[in-house]
Amino acid sequence: MRVVLDTNILIGALITKGTPPDELYKAWLRGEFDLIVSHFQFAELEAVLARPRLRKFVHANEANIMIEELRSLAVITETGQSENLSPDPDDDRILASAIAAQADLIVSGDKRDMLALAEVRGIPILTARQALDLIGQGNLP
Repeated sequence: MRVVLDTNILIGALITKGTPPDELYKAWLRGEFDLIVSHFQFAELEAVLARPRLRKFVHANEANIMIEELRSLAVITETGQSENLSPDPDDDRILASAIAAQADLIVSGDKRDMLALAEVRGIPILTARQALDLIGQGNLP
């Protein structure tokens, strides 16, 4: 099972422990699915983590550990050919990565843009809670 976690899910996993994003991240660390991350997403994640307003919510050490775990354990892919699939161009690059990597699932917390799409090229876009339910039931696509 190949999954793309949107950057907001990764940030959410760092900010609030015990939430669906955090539980999903832990499920990946336990080897319950393969995580797909693009070079673009690494840059986006690092840029978001560098924002001053996040410093009070995210410990630098935890952020560095996450980046290292992603670099060493995730499947790193190229961004792929970006198309206008979402109103947000950054989302288009995440979607292009999922398409290029032939992901089985995209997980996002972005209700307005990503989740509103519901799917792209046959790849379902779900919330972290929905993805956890699929993993827990063994009903992965």
